[in-house]
Amino acid sequence: MIHAARAGDELAFQGLVDAYWSTAARLARGILQTEEAAADAVQEALIKVHRAMPRYKDGNFRAWLLRIVSNTCYDHLRCLKRRRSVSLEHLIDESDYEAPEYRSDRCPERYALGRERIRVLGRLIERLPSWYRDVVVLVDVHGYDYHEAAAYLGIPRGTIKSRLSRGRALLRDQLEAEDLLL
Repeated sequence: MIHAARAGDELAFQGLVDAYWSTAARLARGILQTEEAAADAVQEALIKVHRAMPRYKDGNFRAWLLRIVSNTCYDHLRCLKRRRSVSLEHLIDESDYEAPEYRSDRCPERYALGRERIRVLGRLIERLPSWYRDVVVLVDVHGYDYHEAAAYLGIPRGTIKSRLSRGRALLRDQLEAEDLLL
């Protein structure tokens, strides 16, 4: 059946899908923890398998397919880890910004304190050396992942990681010095 699917036989490929669907779905549910996300990931993985089928070399088909499912699930998790993008200027300048934990109708003092912390954090980020500031803003403010930030800045991913770590450490030290650790 694998050889026929590799040659382009759609019925043979459907037979492979039927044979391995439950195993792939069980793996995806174990990684993603939700039925809907698992179904989406398995469907996406099977599209990848279908496209890669002509290039499949003989070996353990089940392991190959499950590796693709697993990688697709981890790609989904990485996308979920990205933070929502809110520009620093929006957090500082927009008077209508009210994060749920700082809503003025619930606790005005807490809202005011949150707004002040955001302003201070913005000023501290502005004072960082540009090589740290650029990375902190891209990753922590705009939600870029390391790969995207590296591509945007034209520097290696390892440099992004080290600059982000050092930039965060500088921010933490400055916040502690001003007794405003968030």
